[in-house]
Amino acid sequence: MMDWDSGWFDGSIVERHMLAWRGVEAQHVVATMRLADTPAEQRLLEQLLEGSKPLMPVTAQRQHFLLTTPFRYHPAHASRFRPARASGLWYGADTVFAVCAEVAYGRHRFILDSAGLLDQVSLTQHTLFQAQIDGASIDLMALPWVQARAAWSHGSDDSATQAVAAQAQQRGVQWLAYESVRAPGRRCAVVLDPDSLSEPACGLESTMQTWHCKATRDAVMFMRGRACFRWYP
Repeated sequence: MMDWDSGWFDGSIVERHMLAWRGVEAQHVVATMRLADTPAEQRLLEQLLEGSKPLMPVTAQRQHFLLTTPFRYHPAHASRFRPARASGLWYGADTVFAVCAEVAYGRHRFILDSAGLLDQVSLTQHTLFQAQIDGASIDLMALPWVQARAAWSHGSDDSATQAVAAQAQQRGVQWLAYESVRAPGRRCAVVLDPDSLSEPACGLESTMQTWHCKATRDAVMFMRGRACFRWYP
């Protein structure tokens, strides 16, 4: 696996633009409905829950909560471009299929890492939506970065991607483009700076799609109407 060189940043940080899909689990309303008997009670419960969460990040302009929510948390688990307990990042992809593939991998890992779920069926609902990304970036799918493709696309070792993201942030890079590991050839994005995110021209909510996921230890399936994607790990 070829090592990457920090000198590659010189000349490769440029303004780029991308329209990206993101998928989030949509279980919050169902969860609070179990505890409330009336719409007023549910609204009050949602307000109490919101008050207990970390503050939203300070951004240059007011943004939709789906664009800023990841940045308000410091998850105990690591992700591809973020070590454990570091500030959350916003991940997206160029197609619905690529987003579903990435989420499907996470659902399958959740099943395998939870002893009590190994023989269970996990059913979840997910909201997919589009966002506009604009800002200073590097493209790991282009030269010179693509020379270290094996490091960026490793299936389990995230040390190289976390290291390049850390150095990118120090250089003012706002987002990175990279190849999807779960949908090879498709383009993904990781946003380091929430100010590089905005709603698409048509409005974020107009792009929303509801998908349902069925995950077991043997397969993961995403469905929306007649559209269906399946993965067999």
